[in-house]
Amino acid sequence: MADRAPPNFGSEKFRLPDELRGPLHEHLEYLRAQYRDIAWGARVGFGKRPAVVVVDLAIMWTRPDSFPMGSDLESVVKATRRVLDAARAIDAPVFFTTKDWDPTEPWSPHDHKIDRSRRAKIDPALYELDPRLGRRPDEKIVRKKYPSALRATNLEMNLAALGVDTLIVTGASTSHCVYATCLDAGHTWRVIVPRQAVGDRSELLHQVNLMDIDVDLGDVMEVDDVVAALMALSPPQ
Repeated sequence: MADRAPPNFGSEKFRLPDELRGPLHEHLEYLRAQYRDIAWGARVGFGKRPAVVVVDLAIMWTRPDSFPMGSDLESVVKATRRVLDAARAIDAPVFFTTKDWDPTEPWSPHDHKIDRSRRAKIDPALYELDPRLGRRPDEKIVRKKYPSALRATNLEMNLAALGVDTLIVTGASTSHCVYATCLDAGHTWRVIVPRQAVGDRSELLHQVNLMDIDVDLGDVMEVDDVVAALMALSPPQ
């Protein structure tokens, strides 16, 4: 099976041993079946007014040598660009997120999870979007202080003003900011996650959280199917 191969993204340091990959996928499929047996994991489907939010595909995360956050996300960037091109073709709204970096912010308990001396040396330019995404001038950048794109930002108000009913979430990392965004979005919008357009430095955390999103928060779909669903919608009049 194709999904038993090593992922084409992430970090070698955080990759599963080959002998564990097969058993992991088998167990995830077993869990998925158990959820189906209790009528959990139904599909939410597409609405009529989708928007795309690209989570944290800034250079800090997409450049493998950007320690400690970066990893190889080239395939995720390419898949996200496919979704973006389809969304742009039907004039669907597009939003990007990146960190609202402010070195004068008081140090939080969470900040202690990363060595303070390293974080103090971060170049703010690394929070600029990866240029391969081809962001257009009319596509908003949401600068966030928390994992979710919806916490303490005006993204929710923007989506409401546009009448959005479906939120297509791409980007990184699956286990952190993508998951948090889906968690906050799922009670307001139909959440769609293109499988190939999200990634994580850790293979294990990616797979586990992707299944959790699919079972409980939204629909994880193949990127080809997401593109086809977008192209089937007419541009707004």
